[in-house]
Amino acid sequence: MSWFTHLLKQSKTESIVFVDVGAASVAGGYVHFSEKAAPTMVYTKRVEIAIGTDESHEKAMARALTTLGEALIREGAPALYRAVGHGNISSILVSISAPWQKTIMRTERFEDKKTFTFTRHILAEAVKNSTTTPEGKMLVDESVIAVMLNGYEIPNPIGKTVRRATVIVLTSFIDESVARLIAVALGALFHTKRVLSIAGSSLRYQALRTAFKHERNALVLDASGPEIVISLIRKGRLRATTEAKSSEEGNSEWVQDVTKSLAEIAKRFPLPRTIFLIAEPNKASIIKETLDKANLGSLWLTEAPPKIVTVLPSHIALVKTGTEASPDLPLLLMTLYWSEHGHDDI
Repeated sequence: MSWFTHLLKQSKTESIVFVDVGAASVAGGYVHFSEKAAPTMVYTKRVEIAIGTDESHEKAMARALTTLGEALIREGAPALYRAVGHGNISSILVSISAPWQKTIMRTERFEDKKTFTFTRHILAEAVKNSTTTPEGKMLVDESVIAVMLNGYEIPNPIGKTVRRATVIVLTSFIDESVARLIAVALGALFHTKRVLSIAGSSLRYQALRTAFKHERNALVLDASGPEIVISLIRKGRLRATTEAKSSEEGNSEWVQDVTKSLAEIAKRFPLPRTIFLIAEPNKASIIKETLDKANLGSLWLTEAPPKIVTVLPSHIALVKTGTEASPDLPLLLMTLYWSEHGHDDI
């Protein structure tokens, strides 16, 4: 996704299929976007991934995705027709989470003794200078999340005269084999060839920036998959991200994993006192209770614990949910992300 081009996007009416691929389940939905109204989630469906005996996780996921796709065609398409008068979709956005995705953050710097003009070519070069794609992986998303000119973040940097420029890029990869499985499953069901993919952790971070614009300093603890992803937002932009493999939520090893990751970030930056928690509904309360009981305050050099905010569907007030849809948080975050960035190419 090109970070700066969304400033030029044109509003339009369209219907999108969102597909969320997680470690434990897959979900899908139809969302209608209109120039004159808030996005409306018309239909949603979530299918658990049940791994059979001697069956790989990937094969079980593909089977669940096929079941989901059939429901989207059999139930979702008629629901879309009833809501907007037609069943046409313009794009499919697939969010792929751990264990099949990897997201890294990198910083590209440009400096000269003489002043120079920051151009689109320089920005393109920053994105192009990506980390080598690991074997068996596929590059799916390079998002420019911040541009600093002469030490200051500039929302519209093109054409500015500078001596120093820093571009922060979020780069995401997914497993090639999983990408093929998803393409086959969705390609057999939908006519559109515009199937876009993005790493789940990258999407959720960017969506939360929109949902909580007033919180310019916060930690995001994404425990929606088998890995814990902790991101630091300072002054409205991503400054650090770290991952740790997680054991069962609530036990001492899980607390140690989270504490260690937070401590690594604390070595470089002061920690904000607000933590946004993203987790499956049946696990969120356990995780929050565990974190409330843990002695996390010591990382802030105080006995007062940080404020933990469990992200709920009700927080995504910019998206309406229709009568044939459920308020599914990952799909709501995908809708919020598309509202900000989706008219551009990913």
